[in-house]
Amino acid sequence: MSSFQKPDHDELAGTEQPFVAHLIELRDRLMRAALAVLVCFGVLALYPGPGQLYDMLAAPLVAHLPAGSKLIATSVISPFLVPLKITLLTAFLIALPVVLYQAWAFIAPGLYSHEKRLVLPLVVSSTLLFFLGVAFCYFFVFGQVFKFIQSFAPKSITAAPDIEAYLGFVMNMFIAFGAAFEVPVIVVVLVRMGLLTVEKLREYRGYFIVIAFVVAAVITPPDIVSQLALAIPMCLLYELGVFAAKYFVRYSKAPDDSDKPQA
Repeated sequence: MSSFQKPDHDELAGTEQPFVAHLIELRDRLMRAALAVLVCFGVLALYPGPGQLYDMLAAPLVAHLPAGSKLIATSVISPFLVPLKITLLTAFLIALPVVLYQAWAFIAPGLYSHEKRLVLPLVVSSTLLFFLGVAFCYFFVFGQVFKFIQSFAPKSITAAPDIEAYLGFVMNMFIAFGAAFEVPVIVVVLVRMGLLTVEKLREYRGYFIVIAFVVAAVITPPDIVSQLALAIPMCLLYELGVFAAKYFVRYSKAPDDSDKPQA
């Protein structure tokens, strides 16, 4: 018999098929997540429409502009592209729970049961905290910041912000506040990974307050209102994270006996 004859048993058969199956599952879940975003985009494009969505986003700024002032578009295609970007961003935020669920459903079978008890609450809480940060920025911070800025504008200047510049400003602020509100999740993860302890976090409280004000001064506009609006919630959320870390560490503690990942 030739030494090059194909063996009856393929040694890779046991590993190749699961890998291909994982790729197929990943593709399916990515398609479901993309479909959820597209469905939300289609609904928003019909009602209330891209133009109305941008008007809602610009409302906090327009409310503090001088009478008769409007935002301007310095690019020919800006009036078309910018509202579409806003619509796509809004659609992604609305579909975010579906996207995160697809990600969770993909990785959950490979986790231990005690890890599942930690990951799922963190996914849900991080999503809610990000939305809370964005809402806090839109409903409270924007109004105070624009009011503060316009109070310093000379009478000889007519404010007419560009719509693309305003979109960039809004995106930066949303990301900054959304990420800042993730402080409790970061604290819990650091404690769960063993990098820090609850006692150490309490000792480092003063350092974190300084860091929070430095970060707020760097990533927010140069006004005291937005800096305080970001730094103070970060300090409060740090305390919330320290409190939550004690509970989550006990709740997600691995059992003494062997715990196999559940299929």
